Amino acid sequence: MSRYIEGQGRQQVTLLPECLDDFIAEDNTVRIVDAFITELDLAALEFQGMQAASTGRPSYHPSVLVKLYLYGYLNRIQSSRRLERECQRNVELMWLTGRLAPDFKTIADFRRDNGKGIRNVCRRFVMLCRELKLFTESVVAIDGSKFKAVNNRDRNFTGVKIDRFQEHIEQSIQRYLDGLETADRTQSTELQAKTERVHEKVKKLRQRMQQLEQIREKLKTEPDGQLSVTDSDARAMATSRPGSAVIGYNVQTAVDAKHHLIVAHEVTNDSSDRSQLSKMALASREAMGLFDLQALADRGYYNGVELKVCQDEGIAAYVPKPMTSNAKAAGRYDKADFIYIARDDEYQCPSGQRAIHRFSTDERGLQIHLYWPSGCPGCSIRDQCTTSKYRRIRRWEHENVMDAVQQRLDRQPDAMKVRRRTVEHVFGTLKHWMGSTHFLMRGIQNVATEMSLHVLAYNFKRVLSILGVEQTKKAMQLLGA
Repeated sequence: MSRYIEGQGRQQVTLLPECLDDFIAEDNTVRIVDAFITELDLAALEFQGMQAASTGRPSYHPSVLVKLYLYGYLNRIQSSRRLERECQRNVELMWLTGRLAPDFKTIADFRRDNGKGIRNVCRRFVMLCRELKLFTESVVAIDGSKFKAVNNRDRNFTGVKIDRFQEHIEQSIQRYLDGLETADRTQSTELQAKTERVHEKVKKLRQRMQQLEQIREKLKTEPDGQLSVTDSDARAMATSRPGSAVIGYNVQTAVDAKHHLIVAHEVTNDSSDRSQLSKMALASREAMGLFDLQALADRGYYNGVELKVCQDEGIAAYVPKPMTSNAKAAGRYDKADFIYIARDDEYQCPSGQRAIHRFSTDERGLQIHLYWPSGCPGCSIRDQCTTSKYRRIRRWEHENVMDAVQQRLDRQPDAMKVRRRTVEHVFGTLKHWMGSTHFLMRGIQNVATEMSLHVLAYNFKRVLSILGVEQTKKAMQLLGA
């Protein structure tokens, strides 16, 4: 007799068929997925196909496919082909879909055609978190990260790239022609075959030159001078490591500081974060339903206009100022060394002299005031201050807003630590789930849909971790109330 645990024979027949529900434990996440989607009003969330057609082949109910996608993204199965296979062999999915097994084309088309509905489901889950009082602290951390698109770096073009490619092609053509001339002069035994190969290669290179010229013409119609061939909305995004730019999207998120739930997100193809602060802060406040919001962001978001919008809306922004002073880098006095005296609208320089207001100018829509002292030419420390005859100080008309942000940061020196531990791990988690390819769909609207599914799955797991299975099940009843 064997001393190992043995399984049943493959030909063993059971008298009574086993119930599918017996294979799914009561605390299985798939039951929470089913409860959540079942309670949703998919028609109000603007899903297509809520009214079945009276003719033609019957379609799948949208709830089946929403359940399928939420389960897939919770389990890092984003591909429609992989979801099709899982429906045929995964007991949990058999239970969830009622043994339905849509083909991959049906699954993929649903995600493409119901982007608005999927994004609304993601927002609805955030509203559920708000109803559950999970947003009790009015603090969010805002950050952006670069995600890869379905577009190779070699299929993203700028004028500089095209010049570089054409230069390499010209060098290659010349190298082949030189090799052909050498072979002709030495009368190589394989001259005929080599000549044919070289002519074929040169022909292909010249065709490539023509293609690049056509792309150069298309570039003239692009407002940002950049063209992505595979995904037209994707853009070259610089990363923190030099020379490691990716072709993709800049995903903005706002994460609450208590439970680390994503309260707002947006997919953009702007490589800079500088114009995103107020938009994300306002979206966060609306999602959380809190008026007195504190928004934490890194130096990449420092923008006077954005900070002014936040102040006007009653949002307290915490953004450190970038260290970009050329004077400081050269060992001279920085603007921070000059004390602004609001009562007199003057600056006091390090030598004790007053820099008075001279005139104002308009720069890119901003009203800038200029100041300088009269005693600069005879100042004993002028070399430590400026290389010009006078040290000019520039001040934006609303620079008091930026001063208030700095004072706020000085009172809370740990604000950036809170930001870092709140938001940065979220991007690490999402990219780990996505794998090396990140997005699978093309076009910014489709990518936004895909990102909403990732955010929904992330928040779903967080709520399960915070509340537990039983409390989460009860919470789903709020949706139907």
